[in-house]
Amino acid sequence: MNSKQSRRSLLKNIALATSAAVAAPAISFAEKISFEKNHKLKGNINHSVCRWTFNDLSLEDLCTTVKEIGFSAIDLLAPKDWPVLKKHGVYCSMCYTNGKNDLYKGLNDPANHEHLISEYLEVIPLMKKAGYKNLICFSGARNGMDDETGMKNCEIAIKKILPLAEKNNVVLIMELLNSKIDHKDYMCDHSAWGVQLCKNINSENFKLLYDIYHMQIDEGDVIRTIRDNHQYFAHYHTGGVPGRHEINETQELYYPAIMKAIVDTGFKGYVAQEFMPTRKNKVDSLKEAIKICDV
Repeated sequence: MNSKQSRRSLLKNIALATSAAVAAPAISFAEKISFEKNHKLKGNINHSVCRWTFNDLSLEDLCTTVKEIGFSAIDLLAPKDWPVLKKHGVYCSMCYTNGKNDLYKGLNDPANHEHLISEYLEVIPLMKKAGYKNLICFSGARNGMDDETGMKNCEIAIKKILPLAEKNNVVLIMELLNSKIDHKDYMCDHSAWGVQLCKNINSENFKLLYDIYHMQIDEGDVIRTIRDNHQYFAHYHTGGVPGRHEINETQELYYPAIMKAIVDTGFKGYVAQEFMPTRKNKVDSLKEAIKICDV
């Protein structure tokens, strides 16, 4: 072989490779693990996904998808949806009542007590029969009400629901939501308020849903809050900040560290993905999120 031609070909190949490397976008660690094949979940986190963030998929398809990824739980479904879950062997990790579940018309307003208490008392035996445990509830909006009065009103309503919840091993779980961006005027918008309500009620059958996305917006200090108050948190939701999109390097939270902190508390409940995917293939975003959180 001609040595000049060989050297010329080598230099040309090096130049082409260098050019391609410069032109190619950097691939993040999160993106790399998203496309690993035969990934097996570690089992330290009980994974779930919120139904509403994948409403473009039928519930049947979402059940099939989560089983293919390697977990088997979906959040925020009412009794009418449970037969589909049962068919696929998927667990409802957070239940709705049969009612409207209006987070702005919640337990802090006595005007809502009669119908809300009725809805909770109706669904609790259904949950027991189905084998489900977690039932979501909401504080409601302030509407000019001070936080102390709202807390007392929530306590009155919850204590009317708890005897049946305790009898049926159901946990009533109030969600912490931000009132700065997404849910203006929502009362249970800081963990301190929710934790105090838990202390006042003093029952293992009333806890909080610590939504990491929402609490990063309204108070931050996520890992310290989890470490200091984990005994009051029965469930977690994820989401990227800002924007509530993917939980990868495009946002400000580092979810592997947050998940490690949750695992270190001895938590045995569910962590549900509740971000709004931006990718055309939304399932890829869900796969990536599960793997990021699988510490």
